[in-house]
This record gives sequence, structure tokens and C-alpha cells, in this order.
Amino acid sequence: MSTIYRLLTEDDTSAFCHKVSDALAKGWQLHGSPSISFDSARGVMRCAQAVTKEVEADYHPEMKLGQQ
Repeated sequence: MSTIYRLLTEDDTSAFCHKVSDALAKGWQLHGSPSISFDSARGVMRCAQAVTKEVEADYHPEMKLGQQ
């Protein structure tokens, strides 16, 4: 069994909320607080949220984390 980690990022739109909600629906758990910062190159706010999940498989770098 392994704990895997992902950092979800997206522009500050409903797409970010949907991305996090989808991960939660698939068994991922929030890890820490969300963060937000300004992307001056694109002129938009960006959001990030870390999530973790316990999986039966041993971790390896080739894992497709979003498919777990």
C-alpha cells in the first residue's frame, strides 16, 4: 500500500472547483489548504490544491496518478 500525492492547479474559475471535486469523488483527500497566486505573464489568478490517496499498489514514478 502506498500514499500518492498530486498537486491540482487551474485558473481561478469553476474549472478548478470541478477538478478538485472530481478528485474527491474518486477517493482523493485534501492535503493542506488551497493556495492562490497571480500569474503576471497571463494576467490571471491561479489556484492550487494538494490531494493524497491511499492505493493498493506500490508507488513507482511511471504511475499515472490521475488514473489511480
